[in-house]
Amino acid sequence: MLKTSTHAQGRLAEPVEHGQDRARGLPRRRLLASALAAGAWPALGALPARAGSAEPVRILVGFPPGGGSDAVARLLADKLKDVLGAPVVVDNRPGAGGQIAAQVLKAAPADGATLFLTHDHTISILPLVVKNPGFEPARDFAPVAGFATFVNAFAVSGGTPAQSFAEYVRWLKTAHGGKSAVGVPAPASTPEFLVGLLGRRYRLDLVAAPYRGSAPMIGDMLGKQIAAGVGSVQDFIEHHRAGKLRVLAVLGGSRQAALPDVPTFAELGLQGFEDLPYYGFYAPAGTPPAFIQRFSGALAQVLVMPDVRDQLIAMGLSVGHMTPEQLAAREQAYTRVWARIIRGSGFSAP
Repeated sequence: MLKTSTHAQGRLAEPVEHGQDRARGLPRRRLLASALAAGAWPALGALPARAGSAEPVRILVGFPPGGGSDAVARLLADKLKDVLGAPVVVDNRPGAGGQIAAQVLKAAPADGATLFLTHDHTISILPLVVKNPGFEPARDFAPVAGFATFVNAFAVSGGTPAQSFAEYVRWLKTAHGGKSAVGVPAPASTPEFLVGLLGRRYRLDLVAAPYRGSAPMIGDMLGKQIAAGVGSVQDFIEHHRAGKLRVLAVLGGSRQAALPDVPTFAELGLQGFEDLPYYGFYAPAGTPPAFIQRFSGALAQVLVMPDVRDQLIAMGLSVGHMTPEQLAAREQAYTRVWARIIRGSGFSAP
C-alpha cells in the first residue's frame, strides 16, 4: 500500500482551523479580525484592482450549480463584493472535472476581471491523468489565495441497508456478488483512484462511474439509481444530516467535527490517504501583482467573518488563508504526493 508523505498536510498554509479546534482558536480569530479591521492590510484600498474597479469580477467554477464548489463560490462572492467594492459574479463552466473552466481562465485577459475557484483535482490531478489538458498550471495560472482544505468521503444511498462500511462490504458480497458501481464526480479523479483502492483492499469488483460534477452524482444517489459514491464532505453533509444519504467513512488523519461519529479510513485500516485536498483562487498568468495582493487581502478579511467561517466549517471545510506563495507550495507538494499514488496504481493517461 502506498503511503503519502506528510510534509504536504496543511503545514504550508497559515494555521488551518479544523472544526474541532474552533474553541481553541477563538482568541486568535478575534485578534486577527481586530487586526484586519484596524488596517492589517493597509494597502488594500490603495491597490487598484484594474481600470474601472467597479466592473464585475468573474469567478469561474468548473462544476455545475448545486454542488459543493458552487456553494462555496457563491458564499464567498456575496461577501467579497462588499470588501472589493465591485460586483462579484459566479460563472459555472462545468465539464471534464474543471478542465473546461481552466481553459476559459487560460484564455481570459490578465486584467483581474477573471478568477478561477477550484480545488486539487483541476490543478494537481488533471495534468497527471490527461496528456493534453489544454493548460499547464505553472505556466498559465497565477496563484492568488487559498482558503480551505477538505476531505473526501464514502457515502451510500438511503436505499442501501448498510449502516457502516463493514456492513456495506458484507451486503455487497452477499447480495450482489461483490460487484457494484460507485459514483465519482469526475473521471480520473482522486475519488476514482480511491474506488480502485477500495476494490483491491476489500476484494470487491467496484467500477467507478464518473459524473459531470457532484450534483448529478448525488441526484442519482438520492434517486437510488446508484448505491454509493465518493465525493467531498461538503457535497454529502446536508443529505447525511437529513437521513437521505449516509456517510460511512472519511479520508484524512482525523474525524471531522461536522461528522464526529463517522470513522476515518485510517481507522478502518486503509492507510495512505491522509493528505488533504485544498481550495484556492487562480488568475491568468501575467495578472498584475497589485490585483493579486488586493484580492488575497480581501479574501483574508472575508474568512475571519464569523458567519462565513461557521458556514464553511458546517460544509466540512477547514478554513485558513493561504498567500499566493503558500498556495503555490501547497499545490506543488500535493501534486508530488499524487504523482506517486497515480504511478503506483498503474494508471496510464489516455
